[in-house]
Amino acid sequence: MNKSLAVSLLSVSIALALQPALAANPKAPTFDPKRLSDEVKVLSSDEFEGRGPATAGEAKTVAYVSAQMQAAGLQPGGDIKDGKRTWTQAVPLLRSEITGTPMLSMSEGGKAQALTQGEQIAVRAALNGDKHVTIKDAPLVFVGYGVKAPERNWDDFKGMDVKGKIIVALINDPDFETGQGDFGGKAMTYYGRWTYKYEEAARQGAAGLLIVHETDPASYGWATVKNSNTNTMFDVVRDDPRAAHAPLEGWIQRDFAVTLFKQAGLDFDALKKQAQTRDFKPVELKGANFSADYDVDSKVITSQNVVGRLDGSKRPDETVIYSAHWDHLGVGQPDAKGDRIYNGAVDNATGTAALIELGRAFAHAKKKPERSLVFLNVTAEEKGLLGSEYYSSKPLYPLSKTVGVINMDALDPHGPARDFNISGSAKLDLIDQLVATAAKWNMTYSPDPKPEAGHFFRSDHFPFAKRGVPAISYGSGDDRIEGGVAASKAWSESYTRDRYHQPADEWEASWPFTGMARDLQVLYTLGSDLANSTQWPNWAQDSEFRAARDASAAERK
Repeated sequence: MNKSLAVSLLSVSIALALQPALAANPKAPTFDPKRLSDEVKVLSSDEFEGRGPATAGEAKTVAYVSAQMQAAGLQPGGDIKDGKRTWTQAVPLLRSEITGTPMLSMSEGGKAQALTQGEQIAVRAALNGDKHVTIKDAPLVFVGYGVKAPERNWDDFKGMDVKGKIIVALINDPDFETGQGDFGGKAMTYYGRWTYKYEEAARQGAAGLLIVHETDPASYGWATVKNSNTNTMFDVVRDDPRAAHAPLEGWIQRDFAVTLFKQAGLDFDALKKQAQTRDFKPVELKGANFSADYDVDSKVITSQNVVGRLDGSKRPDETVIYSAHWDHLGVGQPDAKGDRIYNGAVDNATGTAALIELGRAFAHAKKKPERSLVFLNVTAEEKGLLGSEYYSSKPLYPLSKTVGVINMDALDPHGPARDFNISGSAKLDLIDQLVATAAKWNMTYSPDPKPEAGHFFRSDHFPFAKRGVPAISYGSGDDRIEGGVAASKAWSESYTRDRYHQPADEWEASWPFTGMARDLQVLYTLGSDLANSTQWPNWAQDSEFRAARDASAAERK
């Protein structure tokens, strides 16, 4: 039996096994493409100023989404104030911003070169609480991929003392280029994410970390790096922020890194190849030093998650969550046309509109769900999944009795596809149920087309997943009914290159939104099935998230 036939038969068997439960559900409601379009148009308009947390754009967004949820028929599901639930959950965040122009330079053999923020380098505002960053002639050390993974017998630091030094690391995993090795092959592990690399730099006591940007292993271009790292930074409020953040965090362009290594008598490509092996040892860039001097405006602010709710009719203490993030990058660096507003139409006004319309559909259903439904519109996803991290660390409704999380991030506003995907390649019951549900619309499951991009770690389901809650992030398919794979691929590549995290991510009147409308029928049915059952989905037996879920099993009896 060939592999594709086996996968097809497996999907059919799953669908048949679940058919009795699915058949008992009411027919999925229809979703209005025009309403979806109108909501995305409003949320991504210049009036909302790019929906940056802790800005006037946030206030407008929170007010709009709350009003839409209320008009849709949802109940407030957020913090309790004066004995009543509100529409929001307060999320305290450390807000940090570089004031003025940072003074950055690299010296080789005593000859200094000034660096321009956003060009050769993109330095993030300090998130360790420092009000001023001063680094004077710090030596540089190349640490490969910057990974310390004892369970894989992997250590890129090999005991080197990097205190007071600037370490330079590659993005993604050691397996990215070869597709095989100790890190799962082509698919990115958490060790490949920039968030992990910054955390490890802090644990090693480095003065800073500069990540070498390369488009393929990062899965996005330099414009995305520049726009995402040179504006206002946020983090959750930590007891010891220095344990998670070194004084300096940033990126450098690959071409600049190649030149830097060459001036130090090193071959960048040769060292990169060495870094893909367990035997790699850190290498000092002899004669190279880095200096930085800039002020930081750092303070604790309060942002908001928006939370709508429908109480379950039989088991209201059991919860199914739909989630999406409302934030984008706000106002930042101008593009070539001088546009400074990062409207975030696809990312993620689409998911927020989907959340509102799913809430409306459930609120107007003839029968209330047996379990409660929560519609969670989180803040600060673009700053590191901070709104979902906060909710999952301080949940309004117990995670042990959260049935599952269905996240929606950057949905395709075009026509329907023959397939769908999820972020990453995680194995869990939720994906089996989604496969069976989508089959009713003649849709098939396509594995994540770019597991090396690490999308599993880049959306708001991940903070729930790492705490054991079954969680998926739904993705629009790659095989459109009109235009096929070619049309979908062309748009996806164009979006990533020209719009993703750029001011050009704007609403277009030509978008039909018919694909989203169909996808929401599928997601509605999945959530309805979960909310009207007594089942508790779980992760696969060999999943790294299974143990955390099983640890709370007694609370679900």
